Amino acid sequence: MTTAPSQHETPLQKQTPRRLYDIVLALFCSLLLVSNIGATKLIAFGPSLTVAGFPVLPIVTDGGAFLFPLTYILGDLLAEVYGMRLARRAIILGFGIALLASLTFLAVDSAPAAPGWDLANSWHAVLGFVPRIVAASLAGFLVGQFLNAYVVVRLRDRARPGSLWWRLVSSTLVGELADTTIFCTVAFGGLIDPGTMLNYILVGYLWKVGVEVVMLPVTLRVIAVVKRHEGIAV
Repeated sequence: MTTAPSQHETPLQKQTPRRLYDIVLALFCSLLLVSNIGATKLIAFGPSLTVAGFPVLPIVTDGGAFLFPLTYILGDLLAEVYGMRLARRAIILGFGIALLASLTFLAVDSAPAAPGWDLANSWHAVLGFVPRIVAASLAGFLVGQFLNAYVVVRLRDRARPGSLWWRLVSSTLVGELADTTIFCTVAFGGLIDPGTMLNYILVGYLWKVGVEVVMLPVTLRVIAVVKRHEGIAV
C-alpha cells in the first residue's frame, strides 16, 4: 500500500539524490552561528541627528548584519529546491546548534578562571551576552525562517514560469519583518531607548531586505545551478 506524496515535496525528494543539500545545510548553520556572536556588538554609523524627537542618525545595527541576511538567501534556496520538509530540518538543526553554543558559553562563563588569566571580565562582557542574543535570535529565527520557507513553498505551488524572483522577495519581506522585530526587542529591549530601538528595527529590516534584493540575480543563478545539479527542471 502506498501513500500519496506530500504536496510540498519536490521531484528531488521523490527520486533524486540530495547531492548538495549537506553543503547548503553546513553553510546555513555556520552563518547563523557566526552571526549570533557578531550580533553582541551594536554598531552606529553617522553623526547624531534627531528629527521631531526621532533619532534619524546615527544608523544603528549590529555585527550580525554582515552575514545574517545570507541565511535567508540560503533559506530560500532550501525551500525552493528541497521543499518544506528539508527546509524545516535545516531550521531545526540550526536552532539546535545555536542553542548548544549558548549553553556552552554559559558553562564556560560560569567556570572559574585560571590564576593569572585576567580577561574574565572582558570575556563575560562579550560572550557572556551571547545567551541573550541567542535567545533573541532563536525566537526570531524560528518564526522568520518558517514564515520565509512557508511563503516560498506556498507561492511555488501556484507559481507561473518566471515568478521565482517574486517568491523570493515576498518571502523575505514577510520573514525578515517578523525575525527583525522579535530579535531586536528581545536582544536589546530595556538596554536602548525606544527611539533608538525603532531606528534599530527599521535599519535592520531594510538592510536585510536590501541585501536580498541586491543579491537576487546571484540567488536566482545559484538556485538554477543547484536544480540542474540535482536533476530538477529549471
